[in-house]
Amino acid sequence: MSTTKIDLILHRVQRAKDTYLDAQILAENNRWNSVINRLYYAAYYIITALLLKFDYTPGTHSGVKALFSIHFIRTGVIPEEYGKLFSQLFSWRQKGDYDDLFDFDEERVSLYFEPVKKLIEVIETQFINE
Repeated sequence: MSTTKIDLILHRVQRAKDTYLDAQILAENNRWNSVINRLYYAAYYIITALLLKFDYTPGTHSGVKALFSIHFIRTGVIPEEYGKLFSQLFSWRQKGDYDDLFDFDEERVSLYFEPVKKLIEVIETQFINE
């Protein structure tokens, strides 16, 4: 059985939603560095679904960030706030995953749940399920 483009797009949408739920579970256990990681990946998966829908195939995380900015943020197709959100999550995910002696806290991280949820909803409703 071959996987179609739409199958892959729908898989990434579901993965974004599942990863967002993982972030909520981790937050309940005060695992804030892991929460940032999961929030980043929730945004990453929904953005890669969007990029794939329009046949953009980045090879790296930086490529995802660049193509999202060029084709959707700078053009005004998606509000600029979501470009800033993804850039911040991109930076913080790297900091949380790779920097020694650094820990996120609830105050800083909890503010990102609602914007990530809205990003998933915007992309899914306006582009994937159109």
